[in-house]
Amino acid sequence: MNNTTTILLGGGCFWCTESVFCSLSGVVSVVSGYAGGTAETANYPAVCTGNTDHVEVVEVSYDETIISTHDILSVFFATHDPTTLNRQGNDIGTQYASVIYYYNEAQAKTAEQLITELSDDGMNIVTRVQPAVSFYPAEAYHQNYYANNPTQAYCAMVIPPKLAKLRASYAHLLRS
Repeated sequence: MNNTTTILLGGGCFWCTESVFCSLSGVVSVVSGYAGGTAETANYPAVCTGNTDHVEVVEVSYDETIISTHDILSVFFATHDPTTLNRQGNDIGTQYASVIYYYNEAQAKTAEQLITELSDDGMNIVTRVQPAVSFYPAEAYHQNYYANNPTQAYCAMVIPPKLAKLRASYAHLLRS
């Protein structure tokens, strides 16, 4: 029986989001890409303008017998700022929106449940929860970007704190 499912997550720069989810046990694949917009404008130069209706996302495929949607989304909310509209740190624009594109109602329900819990804890969550839209894989050089470019200035500054937070809060979910 196939227990693999997929979800699209936009949590700012896809380099950062990809590096987080590649670290989790039960994650089968992570593909950086674009969701929304049209195929004709699903390329990095066009998306960077903020005028294409795309969001930088990662397509996360995971084995539900190893890691749950709840755990995937808990990590998602903990490793980006779900309280700022169209912004993650110095990355500003609609392409950096916090969004969950779900493929089934169970994913949507889990996302809404977590948002309610975080809101009850006093957080003003702006993350959109929407049905999955067209996904366009990013250019090859964006795939596994942090693994291939750990000393690139942006990566060296932004990604290690996210991974440290992941290790501190979710060590039980990490690959061994």
